[in-house]
Amino acid sequence: MKVLMTGNEAIVRGAYEAGLTIASAYPGTPSTEILENLVNYKDDIYCEWAPNEKVALEVAIGASIAGARSMAAMKHVGVNVAADPLFTFAYTGVTGGCVLVSADDPGMHSSQNEQDNRNYATAARILMLEPSDSQEAKDFMMLGLELSERFDTPVMIRMTTRVCHSKSMVEIGTRVEKPLIPYERKIAKYVATPANGKVLRKQLIDRLKRMEKYSNTAPINKAEYNDTKIGVISAGIAYQYAREVFGEEASYLKLGMTFPMPMDLITEFAGKVEKLYVIEEMDPYMENQIKMAGIQCIGKEIIPEMDELNTDIVRKAVFGTDTGVLQSEKVAVGRPPVLCAGCPHRGFFYALRKKKNIIITGDIGCYTLGSAAPLSAMDTCFCMGGSISAGHGAAMALKKGGSDKKVVAVIGDSTFFHSGVNSLMDVVYNKGNSVSVILDNRITAMTGHQDNPGTGYTLMGESTREVDIPMLCRAIGIKDENIYTVNPLLLDETGKVLDEALSKDEPAVIIARYPCVLKAFTDQDKEEFDLRPKKCYIDQEKCTKCKVCVKTGCPAIFSGEQITIDQGPCTGCTVCMQVCKFDAIREVE
Repeated sequence: MKVLMTGNEAIVRGAYEAGLTIASAYPGTPSTEILENLVNYKDDIYCEWAPNEKVALEVAIGASIAGARSMAAMKHVGVNVAADPLFTFAYTGVTGGCVLVSADDPGMHSSQNEQDNRNYATAARILMLEPSDSQEAKDFMMLGLELSERFDTPVMIRMTTRVCHSKSMVEIGTRVEKPLIPYERKIAKYVATPANGKVLRKQLIDRLKRMEKYSNTAPINKAEYNDTKIGVISAGIAYQYAREVFGEEASYLKLGMTFPMPMDLITEFAGKVEKLYVIEEMDPYMENQIKMAGIQCIGKEIIPEMDELNTDIVRKAVFGTDTGVLQSEKVAVGRPPVLCAGCPHRGFFYALRKKKNIIITGDIGCYTLGSAAPLSAMDTCFCMGGSISAGHGAAMALKKGGSDKKVVAVIGDSTFFHSGVNSLMDVVYNKGNSVSVILDNRITAMTGHQDNPGTGYTLMGESTREVDIPMLCRAIGIKDENIYTVNPLLLDETGKVLDEALSKDEPAVIIARYPCVLKAFTDQDKEEFDLRPKKCYIDQEKCTKCKVCVKTGCPAIFSGEQITIDQGPCTGCTVCMQVCKFDAIREVE
């Protein structure tokens, strides 16, 4: 039977059919849907959201050592977090097959960079597979677990946004149960001391030779001969673009296994074509290795090194021709992403923007949109958990330089659990004086409302112990009198708390606690917060068109000949009502 599936859904199906037992992940676009779909098989597969990607991979490693087939899934920047155990895992090898799914994001659709994680396979020396459609995503997941056990290595499956989210037909089969491989105590294999590591390093070199030999004969690395005047080497989604552009007028070497590279196969193919192109997204990963082998080819001289490719880009790069797409006379107005109407972060950022002589260090999450006009309440954003530690560094530099400027670090609840906790420890331990704000909207909102250690529920829908953020801050060493919990939609109260926290010359934490307006409210949410449906409207007779309400950045407020509130998206959060000095905004009765 064939079913239309996204690449992420196909990865899940492959994992299920291959007898996967354990899966762990941290949500991040474009990988999020993998675990969200895998949990549908929770009767057969244990699934969890981990606090961060390092933990997710370590869970998969532990499951593998115990004899189970396992996987970890994450977006490309998450592999940076997981790199520490990954490099050593390449030395030790596996017991049960273990796959790391890296979902890269060419074009930075929802990421702070577009790093090419194929380089991780080379650096860590792990086998890598690159599917080009959903059927291959399923097949390569199954193959990856098999090859992991055959070659005693973790396997990376490198996806990209386009493969993750595009749909194509997938042939589905039945699950083959894989009982746990009986556990054997192997200290020399799994205890990575320097003495053991030297032996493991030699074994890794031997393993690479065996994997390269396999790569040259692997069925997923295949030549397709047509006209031999032009030859194309490609992999992943770039192969689909190249196939559409060149058609039957070129021959192709399609690589499904791209580390180790099948250099014998590449040399043979190159010798049978007159002109050789390497079509790949982002880095010249394959091109560099091919040129280092002394094979002439055309690659990044014409193919862009950044952003996603598509058929139009490849066609223009190779042939210099456009498709002649019709241009509309009407140009759509640019619509940048904004915080949702009723978002609790808007109230906090509006209150924070009023404070003077401060630096605001930000973090990764939907609240990063607080940096956009008209709020403009964030000065930096680098990586998960970086706001608190970067804020501490800035605060200590300002103090050392004699400046009276203060630092406010802003971080989401899920991001705080991810890596912000360690940063806050650093602030306390090293006697910092920055203010750390934890925006607790009761969910991992940006990636689509996944549970986290602070929500009280697991990925598998089970109720669990919820991390008490104030108690955690106390355990780290924040004084009771320096921990504040505030409803960020109450602007006056939020402003007063900010003033008090900023007046301290020691670490302070503000927990801005109110649920994301779009989440499915739990019974606890309903008991703790007033979540009754509300709306606001503008009394046009009282409105002076001062546009202070517009400066809150709420997308429900329209500024034209009249200032109006769209009753559709409005949630009645009353932030606009609180900033209006003329009592022109009211709640709908």
